[in-house]
Amino acid sequence: MLFLYNIALGLYGLLLRLVAPFVPKAAAWVAGRRGLLPHIARTIGADPAPRVWFHCASLGEFEQGRPLLEAYRQAHPDTKLVLTFFSPSGYEIRHNWPGADYIFYLPLDSRRNARAFLEVVRPRLVVFVKYEFWYHFLNEAHRRGIPAVVVSAIFRADQVFFQPWGGFFRKILSHFAHIFTQNEASAALLRGLGLAQVSVAGDTRFDTVVATAAAPPKSLPVVEAYVADGAPVLVVGSSWPEDLPALAPLLTHYQSKLRVLMAPHEISETNLRLVESAFPGQVLRYSQADAATVAQARILLFDNVGLLSQLYRFGQYAYVGGAFGKGLHNTLEAAAFGLPLFFGPTYAKFQEATELVELKCAFPVHNPQELETAFAQLWHNEEARLHLRATMLNYVHSQAGATRTIMAALPHLTAS
Repeated sequence: MLFLYNIALGLYGLLLRLVAPFVPKAAAWVAGRRGLLPHIARTIGADPAPRVWFHCASLGEFEQGRPLLEAYRQAHPDTKLVLTFFSPSGYEIRHNWPGADYIFYLPLDSRRNARAFLEVVRPRLVVFVKYEFWYHFLNEAHRRGIPAVVVSAIFRADQVFFQPWGGFFRKILSHFAHIFTQNEASAALLRGLGLAQVSVAGDTRFDTVVATAAAPPKSLPVVEAYVADGAPVLVVGSSWPEDLPALAPLLTHYQSKLRVLMAPHEISETNLRLVESAFPGQVLRYSQADAATVAQARILLFDNVGLLSQLYRFGQYAYVGGAFGKGLHNTLEAAAFGLPLFFGPTYAKFQEATELVELKCAFPVHNPQELETAFAQLWHNEEARLHLRATMLNYVHSQAGATRTIMAALPHLTAS
């Protein structure tokens, strides 16, 4: 199985190099790893400070692990933090984040790369956020006696670890000194494999969104001017082209009554034009707006990244994209502001979304008609919306605290 694992990763790297001239994300992945190990060695050099290595697959996992990174920095100011990303969606946006001392792409997982990377970084502790269990990096850390943990992990019975033929992948899990899961169901699955180094800590994303909602708001004059007339605001977060057919009838029906802040998941010219063509003459791009003219737009389209978590504070309703495709995006950013949530049908793998549906704070829909019906029930019932808001805020705040739990355990797992 190790042979097949190595072949698969080698083919993956080759495929990305082949498509890089045609796919910008692949091009960034390839370019970011060109000369990477020498760059890491030069950057860290002979720095004698103790180091801890945090790995995040992409931007979403970074935001999930961010409260832990910040808490570790505060508790251990003399320790240097090394942050790695696998995906350009994380590295390209956060490569200048001031909370870490060193930020790199993660080299492709191989025995040689893992040895070279750990020889330079020499961390006292390795922290993986949620997933991406790379065999060679974890095996090499284990061989060197460097404890590794994974935080905010979530497991399902249909995953490879729990299949009769999943022995190789179960071995990867055994290299962790501790696994902090989001829920008891995940912990029970792991204990069923004979793994004892498991505990339930919860999801650090709740700490992130609670802190964001409580922080002083950023000044966004254009958005403030757009919503100044007091009309209800629908925030459409992380939308995909597949979401537009469900949204179009709703936005047409409430055209004169509703303000819309729309932030696509991928900010490409193609996606932006798709939105503009779906709502001709009604869309104004954020980069082209100013406080004097923005009120004339029906839909304010965000053609930048990094503002979505701030936009939810302006909303009374939220639609979160992705669930008419591969899967739902982050619902907790909106939930932290108590907004009723609407999304497509592909959400079952997301625990918080499932729980919010059970609490009747979120409404999965299969088609435009269901979306209009669910929206209208709250539009015409302010009392129900305020009750939903209170229920949702209570849920979010009750789930916070994972960072504190993990931080209390880490000193017992860190190598001296």
